[in-house]
Amino acid sequence: MNNVKTAIQPLNVEMGQQVRKYIDTLTKPPGSLGRLEELAIQLAEMTSEAFPAVSPAGVIVFAADHGVVEEGVSAFPQEVTVQMVMNFLNNGAAINVFSRQIGAMFEVVDIGVAADIEADGVVKRKIRYGTSNFCKQDAMTRQEVEKAIAVGYERAEQMIGQGSKCLILGEMGIGNTTPSSAIVAVLSGLEVGTLVGQGTGIAEEKLTHKQNVIVRALKERKPDPKDPIDILAKIGGLEIAGMTGAMLAAAANRIPIIIDGFICTISALLAKGICQTASDYMIVGHRSVEPGHGIALQLLGKKPLLDLDLRLGEGSGAAVAFPILQSATLMLKEMATFASAGISKEQRKGV
Repeated sequence: MNNVKTAIQPLNVEMGQQVRKYIDTLTKPPGSLGRLEELAIQLAEMTSEAFPAVSPAGVIVFAADHGVVEEGVSAFPQEVTVQMVMNFLNNGAAINVFSRQIGAMFEVVDIGVAADIEADGVVKRKIRYGTSNFCKQDAMTRQEVEKAIAVGYERAEQMIGQGSKCLILGEMGIGNTTPSSAIVAVLSGLEVGTLVGQGTGIAEEKLTHKQNVIVRALKERKPDPKDPIDILAKIGGLEIAGMTGAMLAAAANRIPIIIDGFICTISALLAKGICQTASDYMIVGHRSVEPGHGIALQLLGKKPLLDLDLRLGEGSGAAVAFPILQSATLMLKEMATFASAGISKEQRKGV
């Protein structure tokens, strides 16, 4: 992990200042494109480029199962994880649709599904067949966490090596809002009841049960809030660890990361815990309706681009937000300056 910390460099603030000055020469009133202008500056600082590019995006969906599903915390049975992975491979999921829309590279990684997937197209990097039920024992070992982070790092580097200029991370794992809620409870110190939502749509009575399961698990496991690896080992998920590793790789390669919803934001917080500077390379795509997501965003210190009442995961919200980043980069690249448009200082006073 120390190598990762040294690999992630600070933002290029000088490049940001240069781009800020350039934006003020474009044919528009100063600041009139609002957050698009700030996004363009952020992307320049991340990439160290005066005219940053974010296309093509690279979408990686990590799939894994969770032993805590035994406790009845999800509206869907565990078998749905495999079925959804097959749906991804058959290009039928929301993230497939949105990835095609934005012309993204796409891959699905089996990092810990509780069954074998013998289909063409899946990237096989299974660490184990799902985590253990963290109500009864640690979800996994520290070594397994580190392997999962390494898998995420490797897949992101592979995607970047193929030409991806922006990373979108997604997940699939029935029950994964439960570890995510448990992790945000550890990191925030807040009461579990204020953080836990209905996930994919559990009934009200199951919601109370889900909260009680998390309270019980935290009491038994006692994860260390200052140790991201310990948190993941005791109450985490393999796909959460995989996304964490992929974010670290993107940051080390000066590649912007669009953060998706609740579960992805938990990975972002863990990546930030491993290396504070990693969060400088993150842009939050949207705010989920999951209650814990707002708290997670506060901890991350980021403002989402969109708020569309989404709660699907898969990287879907980040993919929907991607065209906003494209708009910011095209504003820089294609808008005329006052000078190139032949507009004098006197004339521009009315602009």
